[in-house]
Amino acid sequence: MSEQPADRVDRLQGDVQDLHVPEPSADREAMLLRVGMALPVIGLLLIGVAWFRASGTAIVADQIPMLISGALVGLGLILAGAAIWIRFSIARLLRVWLARDLIERQRQTDQLVTALTGGHSSGAEAQTTVSD
Repeated sequence: MSEQPADRVDRLQGDVQDLHVPEPSADREAMLLRVGMALPVIGLLLIGVAWFRASGTAIVADQIPMLISGALVGLGLILAGAAIWIRFSIARLLRVWLARDLIERQRQTDQLVTALTGGHSSGAEAQTTVSD
């Protein structure tokens, strides 16, 4: 209890600066987020190409395989891309939420310590104030 909130903030900031976050992981996540956005576009293009090729022939027996193959692959790409994009978007949102929650809890803890110590700076004074 002898540590001031300002000292704790300085110590936390120093610890965060000393923390090593590997860059390849962040780069890979950004790349996968871009892939998640590109796959649905590619899937829609495949569906469009399959429809265009199928519309160019009058024989239904030729149209059905083109539509099925293009549509299924395109739909699979759309679903895979959407799943990847949603996964990394939710992960980013949860990281922001967790950081905000951590800061809020730290602020509440600082307020609680200040209230319990009565604004005193040393732990010995805090013990006498709390025990009285």
